Amino acid sequence: MIHQFKLNGYNIVLDVFSGSVHTVDDVAYDIIEMYESSTREQIVAAMMERYGGREDVNEEEINLCIDDVEELKKQGKLFSKDAYEGLAFDFKKRSTVIKALCLHVAHTCNLNCEYCFASQGKYHGERAIMSLDVAKRAIDFLVENSGTRRNLEVDFFGGEPLMNWQVVKDTVAYARSIEKEKNKNFRFTLTTNGMLIDDDVIDFANREMHNVVLSLDGRQKVHDHLRKDYNGRGSYETIVPKFQKLAKARGDREYYMRGTFTHNNVDFTEDIFHMAGLGFTELSMEPVVCAPDDPYALTEEDLPKLFEQYEILAKDMLRRKREGKPITFYHYMIDLEHGPCIYKRISGCGSGTEYMAVTPWGELFPCHQFVGDDKYSMGDIWKGVTNEAVREQFKLCNAYARPECKDCWAKLYCSGGCAANAYHATGSITGVYEYGCKLFKKRMECAIMLQVAEQEEGL
Repeated sequence: MIHQFKLNGYNIVLDVFSGSVHTVDDVAYDIIEMYESSTREQIVAAMMERYGGREDVNEEEINLCIDDVEELKKQGKLFSKDAYEGLAFDFKKRSTVIKALCLHVAHTCNLNCEYCFASQGKYHGERAIMSLDVAKRAIDFLVENSGTRRNLEVDFFGGEPLMNWQVVKDTVAYARSIEKEKNKNFRFTLTTNGMLIDDDVIDFANREMHNVVLSLDGRQKVHDHLRKDYNGRGSYETIVPKFQKLAKARGDREYYMRGTFTHNNVDFTEDIFHMAGLGFTELSMEPVVCAPDDPYALTEEDLPKLFEQYEILAKDMLRRKREGKPITFYHYMIDLEHGPCIYKRISGCGSGTEYMAVTPWGELFPCHQFVGDDKYSMGDIWKGVTNEAVREQFKLCNAYARPECKDCWAKLYCSGGCAANAYHATGSITGVYEYGCKLFKKRMECAIMLQVAEQEEGL
């Protein structure tokens, strides 16, 4: 399978199953498009009719180009076969170890964001915070179920985890205290809205957190429209100076600003550029996922504008890199030379198998977006996974489990998409969130073009 597209002056051909990316001229681009459905004679005739008026195009050159395409096919770099389909359903047989937990240390929040999927941090239940005993048991559960895997990941999440900050610090201390004995290495991530950031948080996070995710939607008007406190006040003026101080002190350690764009700001590149102007260089803007009748829901009419925005962003990132002032956009971070292993290409994030969420009372769910849905309760951190049926469902949640993905060129980049988004859109974790697919494919085209341009320009 191949995918062809034109963007920013480049004619790009992606060979899906080998991962090879080719930049070609107009003639080669059209020859590749016809190659599998036409004879050599038909291709030559079509190219002569289309390009025969050009001095550099003649039958000999066209035939040489066809020969080049045939050679690339022999090398497995064009029209390569799908070698992965037969592996996908063997995943059900694999032994599963847990490598990451999302600890919901606080089912409460000091903001009242209108679009919050977690129902203002309560996850459609009661407000709660995690005790240190539960948090320590969660760490033990992770160690006990991680097999021989050494590197383990723990995300501190909410609600707002800084509302239970002492437990976060004490949990990190406990995990560090058993690392050597258990032959484990913990990598921690903190996700915060920033309201409670102070010098203690900055110092601790920059010392202990492998990554910090900071929630900011961009321009003050956009951010404050949906991210308000319980008195209806926007949070922008409170959090931006705190974020700037944290990011500056963090140096070269990982962080990223995570924003959400909605129907209210389909010109979301303005929000990304605003954040860059504030001094932030590691950026992400996610499309809102919500009920279609919500006033801020993205619409079909928004799609052309959103596609344009992704292109604007990619081109501007090239400009910034040329000027020696690059920014990183989370969704454009792909590695065309190596990329993820085949297991990750097919199965994605590992929710419900390698990755689980833990509620304040120790209940297990496939990921944070399933918390509160009793159908997806998997067990708890004392008894382990007792709902094996759910785990089996998630083992088969991959790019080949969805009929709609069969002929999709992007399936080995999205791994079939987010199970939670599919569930909320279709009622099935193996469904397809079509709107998200359209945006994802556009992002991948822009990401590939960026890689091509950077290589050609030596950036």
